[in-house]
Amino acid sequence: MSTATTTTRDEGAAKPGPSSPSAMAHRQTMRAISGLLLGLFVSMLSSTIVTNALPAIMSDLHGSATSYTWVVTANLLAMTASMPIWGKLADLVNKKRLVQSALGVFVLGSVLAGLSTSPGMLIACRFIQGIGSGGMSSLVQVAMGAIIPARDRGKYNGYVGATFAVATVTGPLVGGLVVDTPWLGWRWCFYLGLPIAAAAGVLIQRTLRLPIGVREVSIDYAGALLISGGASCLLVWISLAGDAFGWASAQTGGLIGGGVLLLAIAVAVEFRVREPMIPPRLFRDRTLVLCVIAAFCVGTVMFSTPVMLSQYFQLGQGRSPVISGLLAVPLVGAMAYSSIHVGRMISRTGRWKRFLVLGSVLVITGLLLLGLIGPMTTPVLVGLAMVPVGLGLGMVQQNLIVIAQNTAPLTDLGAASATVQFIRSLGGTTGVAVLGALIAHRITDLTASGLAANGLPANTLGDGRDIPDLDTLGAPVASVVRHAYGTAVPDAFLSAVPLIVVAGIIILFIRETTLRTTVRVDPTTETGPRPGPPDERALAVSGRKQHGLHGPRHRRHQPAADRSLSRD
Repeated sequence: MSTATTTTRDEGAAKPGPSSPSAMAHRQTMRAISGLLLGLFVSMLSSTIVTNALPAIMSDLHGSATSYTWVVTANLLAMTASMPIWGKLADLVNKKRLVQSALGVFVLGSVLAGLSTSPGMLIACRFIQGIGSGGMSSLVQVAMGAIIPARDRGKYNGYVGATFAVATVTGPLVGGLVVDTPWLGWRWCFYLGLPIAAAAGVLIQRTLRLPIGVREVSIDYAGALLISGGASCLLVWISLAGDAFGWASAQTGGLIGGGVLLLAIAVAVEFRVREPMIPPRLFRDRTLVLCVIAAFCVGTVMFSTPVMLSQYFQLGQGRSPVISGLLAVPLVGAMAYSSIHVGRMISRTGRWKRFLVLGSVLVITGLLLLGLIGPMTTPVLVGLAMVPVGLGLGMVQQNLIVIAQNTAPLTDLGAASATVQFIRSLGGTTGVAVLGALIAHRITDLTASGLAANGLPANTLGDGRDIPDLDTLGAPVASVVRHAYGTAVPDAFLSAVPLIVVAGIIILFIRETTLRTTVRVDPTTETGPRPGPPDERALAVSGRKQHGLHGPRHRRHQPAADRSLSRD
């Protein structure tokens, strides 16, 4: 089930510097994570840039409605399912090389996607892209956790949250502009990120210095296949149920049954192997379990809100994709602002619980306000309702990962970080699918009653499954459609409120612990000697015995810098 390997000290590793990671100046830290943030931005941008370009892409490649769905689903599926694997590998092998590998996989997928000649080829390339994006999403948090103490991590995680928010909402806008530019074309939706990825690669190579431990490891290939397979079955069901097949169909039963069976076998395997992909010991910690549940609830709103706002502006108010993207700026701006500024306050005070509770309250308030909008609501009022949602999400989404990292031992840092992100993405996929199904059901009822009230045939819009093009509809029918979407989408915002209420209650039960001010190997593990006193600013050495520095007397005479992990 697993293969034993040994990580060795990188020949090109730089010698330990005179200062520890916890003592890094702000400028040094920003320089170190600049490549990570740029890589995260371009990988997240690729996930949404095709949203407004898909009609043109499918028309050029002669794709079907099923292909249209799978271009999006394949990317999301690969990104989410690969997160736990990337995270665990980061605990076992050279983190910097792993980050570079993830970026390389993303670039390969992007190049091939731009060269696609058929829908099937594009779907396969989007899957490759998703694997790389999943690596960047999880490894950025792991890399930052390896060089930045938990006390300071909130400040820098704010930049991660801002990057994520800007990339997610900017993607559809950029995609629309690329497709509308005659001398570019849809293939540049994939080529546009290549120079950015190249710049990220150069910055990562030149500025990122991560600890390298010497540790015998065992890679759990069986667990990786079972977890990714089980998660993929559930993600396919969540993404396609209600569209490609019914919620109560045989396909639903097969995907749910297969997914649950594979995950059940994975749990049994994880208890037996030496280095499980998702260590069961993590779930003995109450804080991590609560963070995972809260992350799922927050993920449903974080991922579904931009999608629902796009539907509201385009179909509920008849605005163009580009204008719809611009109208979502209040959500992005508020999320970026609170991510950065609240992260700084957490780093300064060491207190995080008050901000997460306040964030939950703000999201609930914003969702209630969005539930009051209608087809004729002005963009200014809609923007004002978005602001508390963005502020609240910025306070909560990244800081849940900080809390999980703070409670996990350094040897499980990657697995803990990736598990929270994996569950958050799973929650996002579930939220988009379930809330989308609620909107579709509500629209069916509202359009039927609207058409009847205007004396129009019930089959005017066909079977109601296809998204209508308002420009091709007559004025009476277009008015019915706008009213339906302008009413159904706000109802979906109200339906999401209980999830954030649950998240807020869970956060209240998370015990507020002091955020660590150093980055050290946990003293209870076998991967390194016991760390020095609490005020020591250097990292404990992992596997120091293999380098001849094995006695406490020798360590006592070594300067702090020499006791640091080497950095690549």
